[in-house]
Amino acid sequence: MKWRRFNGELIHLPIKEEVRSAIIRETTKGYHLKVCIGTDSQVKGIETEFATVIVFLREGHGGFMFIHNEKTRQTFTIRERMLVEVAKSIEIAYELCDLFNEFDVDMEVHADINTNPHFKSNEALREAMGYILGMGFAFKAKPEAFASSSCADKVVN
Repeated sequence: MKWRRFNGELIHLPIKEEVRSAIIRETTKGYHLKVCIGTDSQVKGIETEFATVIVFLREGHGGFMFIHNEKTRQTFTIRERMLVEVAKSIEIAYELCDLFNEFDVDMEVHADINTNPHFKSNEALREAMGYILGMGFAFKAKPEAFASSSCADKVVN
């Protein structure tokens, strides 16, 4: 899985090692961190592109993120695509959660799913929420899910 920084610089270490060094670097500088993980997708013709982000918030001092993009030609209903987004976020959250526990870093999984029932993505809300909460993770949906609806949305090509 290839990850990069927002400036396009590739991350060569395994993502878990890169996240560990980022946590150590930022906490050594005295920052209190919170991490938000989210995925967004965009359908273009026969391809669907997913962008997953790991957003590090430095309390009162901005933040930075790591990005992974992935394309598939598989077709999805809107509900399926929302749940695949959530699954991709949970996969990386699960891989990293022991680090967040070890360093006492709060983590949330953000779902790009609208809480307003008038939007199509709302069909997947209950399942996504159950999936995320069932894994023991904190959950945010739109409009509070900025990691998926703003950060990942900007880097899905």
